[in-house]
Amino acid sequence: MAQNDLKSLKNDFLDYLEIDLNRSSKTIENYNHYLNRFLDFSKINHPKDINLNLIKKYRLYLNRLEDKKRGTLKKVTQNYHVIALRNFLKYLAKQDIVTLSAEKIDVGKNLQQEMIFLSFEEIERIINEANGKSLKSLRDRAILEMLFSAGLRVSELSSLNIEQINLRTQEFSIIGKGSKMRVVFISDSAKGALEKYLYRRTDIDPALFIRTNKIGFKKEDDLRLTPRSIQRIVKFYSKKAGIIKDVHPHTFRHSFATDLLANGADIRSVQAMLGHASIATTQIYTHVTNKQLRDIHKKFHRKSNQH
Repeated sequence: MAQNDLKSLKNDFLDYLEIDLNRSSKTIENYNHYLNRFLDFSKINHPKDINLNLIKKYRLYLNRLEDKKRGTLKKVTQNYHVIALRNFLKYLAKQDIVTLSAEKIDVGKNLQQEMIFLSFEEIERIINEANGKSLKSLRDRAILEMLFSAGLRVSELSSLNIEQINLRTQEFSIIGKGSKMRVVFISDSAKGALEKYLYRRTDIDPALFIRTNKIGFKKEDDLRLTPRSIQRIVKFYSKKAGIIKDVHPHTFRHSFATDLLANGADIRSVQAMLGHASIATTQIYTHVTNKQLRDIHKKFHRKSNQH
């Protein structure tokens, strides 16, 4: 019986995600969190006890649940919980374990949120705020330049090692989401910022971006900046530059994509540079650039007709 209890099956499912589907450790961590929340809520031990009435109660629970900041869970976060549960049920079905069919659970629609992106001028304002000569300032400028120049996810930037970066060719390979490898390119200004930063480094840590608030470096110290630390750096310089938008590292990635498309890059190339598995994910940026073109047309077309 122990082999067929839900906790054991959940652990088998997580092993399946890691070994058979090659999912990242972060994905597995998230699935574990979502499924544990369901198990804690449901208080059941057997797959056969999962039914539509229980799912309905669980969704109501998620909708009313308050997060750490005393706010309710976003619709997209609620949907992640349901998607994790559906995929778990699909796995159980593949193992011929009797439970609720995954197809009977609908995933709610996410409320369409307006994508936040920055203009090139706003990006420049933020980057130019990191203008000091200290190691920290040089590091921060290099981080901001890299986020916009390469369109990296914050986890990808955090995981970079010095040896990966080829400053001569201004390109490097990175393993991104879904363990997919892609080539990333960096601009002349990003190259310059990296050169100045790395020239000032005196430690032996392999990480490209490290903490600088330690006196002295030891070989065994892990100095690598976390994604959370990079997020704080981005927010600090955005506020310093007087940007009132809610800026995250991912905002730089959005801005990278919209900048390319607005300047004539084809969508397949942008898809490859972003590392999107599906062209549909990249197409969301065309809505932004189409709106930009529409605004430009509205602003300038009538003027030209007045002459």
